[in-house]
Amino acid sequence: MNIYVILKQTFDTEEKIVLYDGQISEDGVKFVINPYDEYAVEEAIRLKERHGGVIVVVSVGPSRAAEALRTALAMGADEAALISDERIGGDEYSVSKALSAYLKAQSEKPFDLILGGSFSIDNGSGQIAVRLATLLDIPHVSSVTQLTVNGGLATALRDAEGDTETIELALPSLITAQQGLNEPRYPSLPGIMKAKKKPLRTLRLEDIGLSETDISPKTERQSLTLPRPRQAGKLLKGDSRQQAAELVKLLRTEAKVL
Repeated sequence: MNIYVILKQTFDTEEKIVLYDGQISEDGVKFVINPYDEYAVEEAIRLKERHGGVIVVVSVGPSRAAEALRTALAMGADEAALISDERIGGDEYSVSKALSAYLKAQSEKPFDLILGGSFSIDNGSGQIAVRLATLLDIPHVSSVTQLTVNGGLATALRDAEGDTETIELALPSLITAQQGLNEPRYPSLPGIMKAKKKPLRTLRLEDIGLSETDISPKTERQSLTLPRPRQAGKLLKGDSRQQAAELVKLLRTEAKVL
């Protein structure tokens, strides 16, 4: 079974977001594999352990994203590909278009299953996987918390806003991981050493048969600002009627929502 894992390199969840001239500053920032994508990498490794096959991790991003791919290789993936081209940008359509072109070109190793995270913790759009499945014309299930594969059929349990849905779908298909699917392993020292020798290809648009026009963005970020600092709360005194009256007064005069 050929398993492809799409992953993104994101800020460490402990990092403080700093804006400079309307852009997120990356000075001194620690980057990691997007946590939800880590679940996808771990699930791919577990599937390979049960069924055999090859795991290829692929990312679209700057050259620093190679570090995230190397981490996935150290965890147990077999190969990696980094589509790194400044013409792609961060638009979800552009990224999914690049990923679909790469995956369609893998005729020697066609995908049986594509795994990814439900969303990235930086943008949080959750669009890439859905767009990619549409471009590849394959079934897709998101927010999966349990996955089994039997021959050409996958059975997925997905989180449905507090409930659980069970979905069966034929391979090839695309599935995104939710927290709870598994517990990602830490790369071992032997795994880290082996990762240095595993293949990691760096590709540009021309290598995947696309032009700048093909990945023309569909959206544009107009501005980016931090939320206003949260003000200290107020303690309302008196009995319930006095508190209600004071609350209404504050909502009218200060919050101006009434």
